[in-house]
Amino acid sequence: MEINVLFDIEEVDDSISETWLKSIVETVLTAEKARPDSEVSLVITGQQQIHELNRTYLEEDRPTDVLSFPMLPPTSETTGFVTPPDGLTHLGEVIISLPQATIQAAEHNHSIKQEIAILITHGILHLLGYDHDIAKAESDMKARETAILNMIKDL
Repeated sequence: MEINVLFDIEEVDDSISETWLKSIVETVLTAEKARPDSEVSLVITGQQQIHELNRTYLEEDRPTDVLSFPMLPPTSETTGFVTPPDGLTHLGEVIISLPQATIQAAEHNHSIKQEIAILITHGILHLLGYDHDIAKAESDMKARETAILNMIKDL
């Protein structure tokens, strides 16, 4: 698995290391039995940047906590999607607002690490095709999130 992490924000808590973030991504991908040649990018950013992305791509004029940008169409396996020349299955990119995660951690009375793990899990499940647009799909997604978060020890 290839996991790329970018900090697009200046101040980050020392406990939120690149190594720790990669371990969370890897846990989610492994739990979901993602292909070993999977590639994911994770960006930790600020409110202004995520607000702009949310406005530009989702037409929501507000900051948010996490955005997911899948790279492969949901039917790629059935349509014979061409494998990129690097041999990796590019799942997409997950972008997390660190300030929003901090706010939500305080609201939910848990650690920033737990909130970031929740957001990473949620974002990657979106990359893998999960959604929460209808009640059944939302229930399935929440169940997977809970199961995966229970596998993570360092929160």
